[in-house]
Amino acid sequence: MERPAVLITGGAKRIGSAICRRFAEAGWHVVIHYGRSEMEARALAAALPSAEIAQADLSDWDSGPAMIDEALARVPNLRVLINNASVFRHENAQELAPSTFDEAMQVNAGSPARMAQAFLHGPARSRDDGGRCVIHVLDQKLENPNPDFFSYTMSKHALASTVDMLAMNAPSPQDRVYGLAPGAILPSHDQTADEARLSHRLNLLQRMTPPEEVADAALFLADGSLESGQVLFVDSGQHLLSQPRDVIYLAREGAHV
Repeated sequence: MERPAVLITGGAKRIGSAICRRFAEAGWHVVIHYGRSEMEARALAAALPSAEIAQADLSDWDSGPAMIDEALARVPNLRVLINNASVFRHENAQELAPSTFDEAMQVNAGSPARMAQAFLHGPARSRDDGGRCVIHVLDQKLENPNPDFFSYTMSKHALASTVDMLAMNAPSPQDRVYGLAPGAILPSHDQTADEARLSHRLNLLQRMTPPEEVADAALFLADGSLESGQVLFVDSGQHLLSQPRDVIYLAREGAHV
């Protein structure tokens, strides 16, 4: 295979599908990971010039790293791993639900970290001489936290902490590890489309940030123009604010920037 290849977790839907399409447009072979969205993954793969699908249950400790090893053995030109998949369940700072916490920490932090380790250090790691790149999709809540979605936010902070550590321990100077932190992009949780149009403008530019901007940022990071260990925010300035609640609820309460 002459095309460079990228594996995108949670690539079948939402922001993941936008990232898949952008890399495909740029000439990459795309490995679309899915958990339970096989139908959507197959449809997307069929619509792209060069793509395949891979399944892994990221709530299982070993499933993600096993998928990475299998993908590296099958796709020698696999250069980039984008850890995009996550779970987003509501919970506030007054009550921590163990099951919500365990799921968020496993899917959003533990599995991505282990997949990054397998990709960078595993026995089946990429044989591409241009180095490997890991991109963790994080959240603007790293800089603008609030009590809503408590376990989710903790898990994203945990994953963000691995960016520097993985970058410092990369086996080659050409290997790079980045964080990509979007803001409110698509309707989430129990939002309607109309609510999303209001809440997603609660940022400094007072505009909706389209998923294509996140996809463009991922492709930019994959090209290696930034020093390893950096976190890039794509959120129309939302992370520069101090918002006491998630924008879902701020919009419902009639808040303004």
